[in-house]
Amino acid sequence: MAEKISKSGRRQHATIKEVAELAGVSQMTVSRVLNRRDVVREATRARVEEAIRELKYRPNLLARSLAGGNSLFIGMIFNNPSNSYLSELLIGAMNRCREAGHHLVLEDFSSYKEPEDVDELVGRVSGAGLDGILVVPPLSEDDLLLSKLDEVGIPCVLIAPRTRSGSGTSLSIDDEAAAKQMTEYLIERGHKRIGFVSGAEDQISSHRRYSGFQMAMAEAGLEIDPDLVRRGRFTYRSGMEAADRMLDMADAPTAIFASNDDMAAGVIASAFRHGKRVPEDISVVGYDDTPIASAIWPQLTTVRQPIAEMGYQSVDLLASFIGDEDQAGKDLHPVLDVAIIERDSVKRVS
Repeated sequence: MAEKISKSGRRQHATIKEVAELAGVSQMTVSRVLNRRDVVREATRARVEEAIRELKYRPNLLARSLAGGNSLFIGMIFNNPSNSYLSELLIGAMNRCREAGHHLVLEDFSSYKEPEDVDELVGRVSGAGLDGILVVPPLSEDDLLLSKLDEVGIPCVLIAPRTRSGSGTSLSIDDEAAAKQMTEYLIERGHKRIGFVSGAEDQISSHRRYSGFQMAMAEAGLEIDPDLVRRGRFTYRSGMEAADRMLDMADAPTAIFASNDDMAAGVIASAFRHGKRVPEDISVVGYDDTPIASAIWPQLTTVRQPIAEMGYQSVDLLASFIGDEDQAGKDLHPVLDVAIIERDSVKRVS
């Protein structure tokens, strides 16, 4: 069989999907042969090993020797502007991998800028002998990237993807319902003129959170002032810049809902720069409950998204269908619960 050459001129390694097709077995069976599991019949094992030799398939042997027979070699690919979110997700995944004896490998896809970058990045992870991949947003929303990962046959769990149906196995929360609940929390405390800082335009969670905000305001009979809706980028600085514009207005809001904690911290900084006290002069709420929410002053009232738990459960979800052919191919979409965490950044107004 001729070797595959990428557009960059680099040799592309055979994938586990190609081994499975040549041997006439499932990818799960190939994974079991690679991990020396005894449940594979000898005749099947021989076919898989012959396909591996013919295709010159090269898994990462060092990682597999370290992992042992029942361990998995799991990748996590990311390109996320919020360090707080990524850190929490990573902690959860690392803790579960440590408990289960799996190995977690991180791949930074921040160099992914153009569609032509995809082949090289996917080739890098497909040649690493990974058993499966955890895909972190916004990469979990990228149709081109996901189609390329499907082509090379690497099992994936998508964290907070664009849709929960027809998008493979995923793990998420209901962003729209959570944002609606937080907006209702502010309205119940007397706030009517509420500002909103949305997240990055290209992330579906930004749109869902704004939709939840709109729903709560409409149900309460409150109008949304377009000047009080500002685009952020899920970063501290973008939250501060958005709040600067709102607080420079003659009729400033009594509360601002920032759709992540990093931006909410920036809103609080902007308030102090404008000589306003939080919460006495303006209330501020966030979203995620990352460590910054309790590290800043005043401590932030926020939506607790179980980010570490998402990382933890995503490892189990991935392992469940790598290790069980009965689960392979099923679309599983667990949705985790959220909660409002009350701290010191909201004041009831008359």
